[in-house]
Amino acid sequence: MRENSILLAFYGDDFTGSTDAMEALALSGNRTLLFLEPPSASMLERFEGIRCIGVAGTSRAKTPSDMAKEIGPVMSRLSELQAPIVHYKTCSTFDSSPEVGSIGEAIRISRPFFPEQSTVPLLVGAPALGRYTLFGQHFARMNDEVYRLDRHPVMSRHPVTPMHEADLRLHLEAQLGEKVELMNIVELEGDYDHVVERYKGKLKDKPSVLLLDVLDEARMTLSGRLIWEAAEEGDRFVVGSSGVEYALSAYWKEQGMAASGGEGLISAPVKAADRILVVSGSASSVSQRQIENALAEGFHGIRISPEQLAQRDCMPEELLNEAISLLDRGESVVLYTALGPDDEAIVEARERIRDNGIESSQAGELIGRQLGRWTRHIMLKAKLRRVVIAGGDTSGFVTSEMGIYGMEMLMSISPGAPLCRVYSHNDSMDGVELALKGGQFGSPDYFAKVRDAAMN
Repeated sequence: MRENSILLAFYGDDFTGSTDAMEALALSGNRTLLFLEPPSASMLERFEGIRCIGVAGTSRAKTPSDMAKEIGPVMSRLSELQAPIVHYKTCSTFDSSPEVGSIGEAIRISRPFFPEQSTVPLLVGAPALGRYTLFGQHFARMNDEVYRLDRHPVMSRHPVTPMHEADLRLHLEAQLGEKVELMNIVELEGDYDHVVERYKGKLKDKPSVLLLDVLDEARMTLSGRLIWEAAEEGDRFVVGSSGVEYALSAYWKEQGMAASGGEGLISAPVKAADRILVVSGSASSVSQRQIENALAEGFHGIRISPEQLAQRDCMPEELLNEAISLLDRGESVVLYTALGPDDEAIVEARERIRDNGIESSQAGELIGRQLGRWTRHIMLKAKLRRVVIAGGDTSGFVTSEMGIYGMEMLMSISPGAPLCRVYSHNDSMDGVELALKGGQFGSPDYFAKVRDAAMN
């Protein structure tokens, strides 16, 4: 493929969120490839028909100093591409803090690569995922209820970045230290020329960030048009959730710029798996229900102890052999670190990690890399072809240990958590089917759905 054929390039601040953005683009007819590091021109030439690319990262679990080391090189490369839009992709629940996964810090790091741009558009809502922004306040659906973010049963209790502020302007200003302006739901109503006039009026004072409210599909398409037309005038850099991809895809479709939905997916049959491995580093109540449902459906559960997690380079032979033995018998297995936010193992793991001289800010990476080594070992020994990783903050570290360089969507399982095909230079990993699931995504029977997923 040619670099100048790319419509959009994004960096995802975690891996589950990156597959979420890939899904939004692929289902809209835009074939998308997700890389684990910035792709070279020669790497891009291996693929034909790619219209969008992403780089899956781990900045959501990192401190500001570590974020700079990761984001800077990626944004440098993406800014060099001739893509009209470069997107810093955040979680749709915007969970972050000044100390960990700071979106404000990500904006500070990225802006120098777009020196002519004064204001960064920000779009976080994504109705397809049950995420809405109204008058700057952010809401998220869980099951059949919609909660204001600071009252959300999961996000208000996130173990690393609990969301205690629903106003995205205040939340981001605390990280960025600069003005965040709002284009509210009322200002997005009416004749388009009047909407553009209001939008440009907001830009006159050159706020650092301009947040767009999101309620429904019509205003998603409108926001996509505003972002696209701003990019045509030079404002290429945008921040937000996969709502950005949904918004742009809707506008591209309206303008006849996208192919039919099926053309964004790999043209290959998908067969149901007789057994799968699920590895969960998530402490959310959503993941808890999914694990409990899987156990009720006949999956074998193996709890990973805090002691095993806290030891650097630990290879727990008894645990690994148990998982391999079960898989060899045709059983599906769930390896998990916790059952919900109230699990006492969470506190014990933190204490053991601290006692081992590891800073709390490094705990996510330690746990993720442990899980990644164990996952790879089990997969190779049991000759597995389908795996699920649950937990947004650790999924990137798990995946980076698996020896892959990219992935592409195979089929949708649950909004925001598709089944993907893995690309690897290692024949034993190339073609593996992988589903990455954030803590708050998926139905209670998600793991069984992944196991049984099939498509002609």
